[in-house]
Amino acid sequence: MSTMSDSNRVIIFDTTMRDGEQSPGASMNLHEKLRIAEVLEEMGVDVIEAGFPIASPGDFEAVNEIAKLVKNSTVCGLARASHADIERAADALKPAKRGRIHTFLSTSPLHMKYKLQMEPEQVYNLLIDSITYARKFTDDIEWSPEDGSRTEHDFLCRCVEAAIRAGATTINIPDTVGYAIPEEFAALITMLKNRVPNIDKAIISVHCHNDLGLAVANSLAAVKAGARQVECTINGLGERAGNAAMEEIVMALKTRQDYLPYVSNVKTEHITKASRLVSGTTGFVVQPNKAIVGANAFAHESGIHQDGMLKNSQTYEIMTPESVGLTESKLVLGKHSGRHAFREKLKDLGYDLGDNALNDAFKRFKDLADLKKDVFDEDIAALVDDTVVRTNDRIKVVSFEVLCGTNHRNPKAELELEIDGEVKRASAVGDGPIDAAFNAVKALVPHKANLQLYQVHAVTQGTDAQAEVTVRLEENGKSVNGQGADTDTMVASTKAYVNALNKLLVKRQKTAPSALSA
Repeated sequence: MSTMSDSNRVIIFDTTMRDGEQSPGASMNLHEKLRIAEVLEEMGVDVIEAGFPIASPGDFEAVNEIAKLVKNSTVCGLARASHADIERAADALKPAKRGRIHTFLSTSPLHMKYKLQMEPEQVYNLLIDSITYARKFTDDIEWSPEDGSRTEHDFLCRCVEAAIRAGATTINIPDTVGYAIPEEFAALITMLKNRVPNIDKAIISVHCHNDLGLAVANSLAAVKAGARQVECTINGLGERAGNAAMEEIVMALKTRQDYLPYVSNVKTEHITKASRLVSGTTGFVVQPNKAIVGANAFAHESGIHQDGMLKNSQTYEIMTPESVGLTESKLVLGKHSGRHAFREKLKDLGYDLGDNALNDAFKRFKDLADLKKDVFDEDIAALVDDTVVRTNDRIKVVSFEVLCGTNHRNPKAELELEIDGEVKRASAVGDGPIDAAFNAVKALVPHKANLQLYQVHAVTQGTDAQAEVTVRLEENGKSVNGQGADTDTMVASTKAYVNALNKLLVKRQKTAPSALSA
């Protein structure tokens, strides 16, 4: 814990599972959300926005289960300015040791006219009513004027003052469309501090989007101006260009204490683990040159840089890899390693598996060790992610073969799937081996989903590296990402496609729980 005063502490509000999930294809199931919530709490995140309870039964269940699981962090549920939304959020948050209702309402001229089709006075009265109603369920109320950075200052001040008077304890100012410039956004926070008479009775929060690449810069400028909560996501996940990246926020605060004398409760050594978990869960691969968590973030190829690093690492590194939980991959396990050593390695990597999942993962590890000369930490992480995310899948790959090459103009795939406990077989041809494999899946699981993305990357170096494949499918305007890992790229691709189909089935369950075809 920091010895600095609370006035210098920045509350970290994570919205990976709410705003982050709004990225096309980034939907997460209950099991995945619970895993992420555990890691966020372990990191020391202050507030976890677990979802939008009224959006779907799945969102309600996720918020409710996370509320039961989390003990130290505050669990937050989002609600529009309606009694039905607020009641649903309150019901979902009932088990929470610390629960927060986050309600919002658009206040910019553009949003009020075209989105809400309401007059300013109607908006003003509605926000008071919604916050007053939310206070019936909890004392921890957050209110956001949506599109706050484009709201007229006089009206924004009037609304913020009324929100606090009605009972809001946190006022969040969103740059909803990523329009603001750092100096401008800081001035907005300063203006609110100077003009809203009761602003001292609430914590000022900021929620910045990255449409101009300024989400982190805007958030930090706001902190300098007096904001004491930052809303962010792991890896900057979020709709359009994403949100402010949590890892960049907390490491900027930690690294630049000379200019930013503020602290957070986040244990930065958990950053890499959280980043890999979110990336593996959503299928959103982190770009190599991404700050803090990218593969190249601590890589030095230039001869001049390497020379400086050898003499003193501080010549080109302003923070250490260890400070974000990044350690050099070491070959510590092989085909002769036992179950106990494997379990201990999983704990080091941040995994705590039940007996059944551990047995499955250990068997796959042994199979992998027979195929690969060197087994790295990244291999084990990919293997476990590939095992755990399929625990409750209705469709599972049993066996797969493909015949292709220069002498085969029409590649052919032979596939066995287990569908709801029944093994079915099919063969199909295609323009290439991937097309043939996916056609075989379609023969067994008829659907009309469109393939939007097919992406392959190697988990580690070497020709024997595991391939990690991401597939995005779109159906009826909704998209999901599936992932698969294997030393055989064709097998990994088939697993990823099937994983995406399983996620589509979960989405369909609201209307056709037993249907496997569109």
